Amino acid sequence: MKNTKLHFDCKTAFMALLLTLCVATAQAAATCSRANLTRCLDSACAINVSTNPAARCQYCGTSGAGTPPTDNGMRSVSVGSSAKYNISAKDLKKAPDDPGERYAWATAQCIKKVTGCTADDVSETYDSLIEQSCKAAGISAEMANLAKAAKKAKTQSACQSEVKSCLIKDNKCTGDYRACGENADFDKFFAECSVAATGCDAYLADIRTKLSTDRDNAIKNAEANITNLAASYKSARDKKLADIKSGCADNGTRDACVETVCESNMINKCAPGFEAEKSMAILLCKFYEVACGTIK
Repeated sequence: MKNTKLHFDCKTAFMALLLTLCVATAQAAATCSRANLTRCLDSACAINVSTNPAARCQYCGTSGAGTPPTDNGMRSVSVGSSAKYNISAKDLKKAPDDPGERYAWATAQCIKKVTGCTADDVSETYDSLIEQSCKAAGISAEMANLAKAAKKAKTQSACQSEVKSCLIKDNKCTGDYRACGENADFDKFFAECSVAATGCDAYLADIRTKLSTDRDNAIKNAEANITNLAASYKSARDKKLADIKSGCADNGTRDACVETVCESNMINKCAPGFEAEKSMAILLCKFYEVACGTIK
């Protein structure tokens, strides 16, 4: 009975081990070899890549990279590629000419040739190689230039607003242009702001004329404002002095002071019979007589 149990346990363990090995083998078999996958895709997308770095972009990237150069019909993939995973020359004749369609066609061919690989493996393995090839072809640079050119397309009004906003900052001309009274200062700051305003070269001459006029008017107006302000203060002083002299001529200012003191500070309001209050009020307002004497 014991021997039977031992035999059963050994058989169970052996079967479990065999099953484990089978699963491991199946898993190993299903693993995608990305190196072989790249070799396969290169046979369709990287023809003559050793002499043409842009090949992957031209064959399987974008038609914007141009047509791949020909070499009298001789086509080859990079040295060292395994023929086992290459798409045959016969099959390549069926490959589409359009780069996007060719990439899709090559993907279908290669996931059949390289066991365990999927379309996701193709994308994760080969998209970056195509991108690098497109950079070699100058496509990325060209797209960046186009985007920059589009960004630079500005109206004269937008350019003028941008330059002026820069010019009247506190560390440049300031809002009233007082820091650019000299032409040299204005020219210096205008040049700095012009460089920062990309895409405005065609308008800079007109913008400079307009902002220079703005500067001249602002400075002229500021001077006029100062002159007007000074004249206003002088007029106010002169009027006040004239009023004081008028009040001193007939002691009207002193008498107004006495009346106020009597009304506000004296119990009997300096009424007749309360001459002491009136005398006190006159004494308190005597400083007006002293002041009038000084003005005369």
